[in-house]
Amino acid sequence: MEQEAILGKALAGDINSFQQLFAAFQNQLKSYLYRLVTDRNDVDDLTHDTFIRAFDKIATFNRQSSLKTWVFKIATNLAYDHLKKLRRWPADAQDQGAALAIGSSEIAESFRIVHSTFNAGAYEMKEHIDFCFTCISKTLPIEHQVALILKDIYDFPVKEICLILDKTEGVVKHLLNGSRETMTEVFDNRCALVNKNGVCDQCSQLNGIFNPKQDQQEERMKLDLVKGSKKFNRSELYDLRTVLVKAIDPLHSSGSDLQDIIMRCTRTAIGDVGDFFEKPGTN
Repeated sequence: MEQEAILGKALAGDINSFQQLFAAFQNQLKSYLYRLVTDRNDVDDLTHDTFIRAFDKIATFNRQSSLKTWVFKIATNLAYDHLKKLRRWPADAQDQGAALAIGSSEIAESFRIVHSTFNAGAYEMKEHIDFCFTCISKTLPIEHQVALILKDIYDFPVKEICLILDKTEGVVKHLLNGSRETMTEVFDNRCALVNKNGVCDQCSQLNGIFNPKQDQQEERMKLDLVKGSKKFNRSELYDLRTVLVKAIDPLHSSGSDLQDIIMRCTRTAIGDVGDFFEKPGTN
């Protein structure tokens, strides 16, 4: 009843009441936006713009969905406008990022500085698997990426995703099936943790750099994903990855600062950022 009273005040134009409701899902909204745009400054801008637009249009909220879903729809539309100016990521984006880091002593040193001096500069394989999930999801068309992340990472019901994307249930289910198949296929060909024939072994390489005294095989085996890799089929492995990713907030994990600078390097390598060292907000 108290929430209804707060919502009533918000609908009447009380910005403090709206702020109170918005705050309840703000962290999840920002996490979601980061997975879409992969840039903290853009996340802050989009979150601010979402708040302003939602409050400005609060009188049009008709309660056909939760307020959270309604706000996520606004945020998704803003993110879509931002992302459609950029090209989809290639499947080898991480390879390009790794090549850039290896070829630049300055970038490599910036990684080491973040790792050794930042509060969230730790390296854990599970967080890099989350990083990989985000990178691979960005190879999808925007609507596929949105549907996949909302359903498989943030547990939005299909009916609410239909409202957010303004699509029928049949279309959303088609988007989800296609997205999962693409993600599974790319992971099958790249993730050396579960496929030793894969071309990507970043988890082991980075673990060796940032945790040089740690036994890499021991670290691998700590992950349920790896423990189960021999007994699960490829779709079940995808499900295991989503369980792991759900448990990680890419903006507030123990290694979020390190993964963010690695992400920036990747974005630079594929041309989303003009210069790795340019000041935030100028790209």
